[in-house]
Amino acid sequence: MSGSANPEVTLRFLALQGLAAEAAALAMRYFENRDAMAISLKGAQDWLTEADGAVEALIRARIAEVFPQDSVLGEEGGGEVSERMWIVDPIDGTANFAHGDNTWCISIGFLLDGTPELGCIAAPALGETFLARRGHGATLNGKPIKAAATETITRATVEHGWSPRLPVAGYIDNVRALFEAGANVKRSASGAMGLASVACGRSDGYLEGHINSWDVAAGVVIASEAGARVSNFFSGDWTRGNPIVVAAPGIAEDAARVTGLPLETSVKTGD
Repeated sequence: MSGSANPEVTLRFLALQGLAAEAAALAMRYFENRDAMAISLKGAQDWLTEADGAVEALIRARIAEVFPQDSVLGEEGGGEVSERMWIVDPIDGTANFAHGDNTWCISIGFLLDGTPELGCIAAPALGETFLARRGHGATLNGKPIKAAATETITRATVEHGWSPRLPVAGYIDNVRALFEAGANVKRSASGAMGLASVACGRSDGYLEGHINSWDVAAGVVIASEAGARVSNFFSGDWTRGNPIVVAAPGIAEDAARVTGLPLETSVKTGD
């Protein structure tokens, strides 16, 4: 049975909404009491807060209670790839979170047989929840959303994420190339929120040379269902990370060409 018509996916879609709301409430309690929260660095600009661990532990516990046969892959606790798997970033945009910037979110995606089926990005400090199921469209706070109709890169605002796993020079070269092509370039320091912004038309593209699965598992479903072009992140050994291109259809090819990032295949949006 296809994922988009599968009652098991329907059940998980309903559970996802309650799970995201509970996780968002917990994260907000930490965010509003940052002065009492433990904050550390895993590496240069690789932030970790007490909230990351607590939110991921909550999500893992709830999934284990309701779907004990499912696996969970999380940024903090790792995990295994399986037929039915959840991919979780408990706080995406942790540097923003730690500094009191509202641009952060909880990202929860669900894959069935390797295909992204469900995605929820909850940004409680912004009062926003993005939600999608493959083949059923995408919403922001319950209202349908769609990617921008921008057709030329000279009218586009795009975001290029930065990864410490790649040389800084390459990132700077790509940003320069986008500016020289006529685009406006920004960076919000949250890949998941970057994908959500493309989905609702606030920006025209999000690109990154290396990003992890927990940053994009929810966003690729949301952006695809909103009509964006989405490169197939879940190919090859994606557990080690992959490039990502998510963009309004009218500028996707140009954005990929200018940066040299791949856009050969797209995630499935229906059966």
